[in-house]
Amino acid sequence: MKKPKALKRALLIVNPRARRGTGSIASAVKVLEERGIAATEVKVGEGETISNLIRAHRAECDFVIVGGGDGTLNAAAPGLVDTGLPLGVLPLGTANDFARTVGIPADPVKAAELIAAGEPRPIDLGEVNGHFFFNVASIGFSAELASDLTEHAKKRWGKLGYAIMAARILARSRLFTAHLDHDGTTERLRTMQISVGNGRHYGGGMTVEETATADDGKLDFYSLEVDHWWRLLALLPSLRKGTHGRWNDVRAFQTTEVTIRTSRRRAVNTDGELSTYTPAHFRIRPKAISVFAPPKGQPT
Repeated sequence: MKKPKALKRALLIVNPRARRGTGSIASAVKVLEERGIAATEVKVGEGETISNLIRAHRAECDFVIVGGGDGTLNAAAPGLVDTGLPLGVLPLGTANDFARTVGIPADPVKAAELIAAGEPRPIDLGEVNGHFFFNVASIGFSAELASDLTEHAKKRWGKLGYAIMAARILARSRLFTAHLDHDGTTERLRTMQISVGNGRHYGGGMTVEETATADDGKLDFYSLEVDHWWRLLALLPSLRKGTHGRWNDVRAFQTTEVTIRTSRRRAVNTDGELSTYTPAHFRIRPKAISVFAPPKGQPT
């Protein structure tokens, strides 16, 4: 007699504060159950973290499903690295940049179908001062934006909230001095923003580099060394396409490790969350986790 196929066990963690997190994910869970996946939802309690929940339930599941945006994924990264459990993503956030980078559908139901049918593949993570990031870490303009853009604004206005707040911050932004140590060289620069990318997309529509992937074993660095804020308006189409590295006032290169020092301490934004400060030591963590995503090179 043929044995029944064993159920796969998934630990489901949903961020209720994500832009679409308050809506029902019952349809996505139903898809999982129909495909032989038993999803057990656990909630983050007072004083708990997502990563601690993952560590605590590591023996009770075969993989983890996280429902939320890029900030929620960021919070799960340490637990995923520590346990080695594969990650399934239900995109419920404002921008869902990581999902876009690796080809995970924006519709949570279709994302659930991908988890049920797919195989996890290895994905790199960036790391700065011990903090992981999926997409991009930045110093300067974007860090100020992350500081000022509240959860309420993101939930109410979505991507429009980014644009409104960005315009306000841009008008008051000033250049700052930074020193870079990378690949045996030290460079001094004056910049409005420094970004170090692991994935391709970030900031709800920007592209760190047109050819970047989340599994190429490289960090993509760029620095916006513009004289006037209005220059960014001219740069905007290139920033969206990831071709800004061709401009004379943008410094761009690939590396696996870089240290950034500033004269005064500056915040570092990782996947939309302020997590550490300069001096900031960045490095790539190749194949740090595995994610249910379309095979590399498959059209999405």
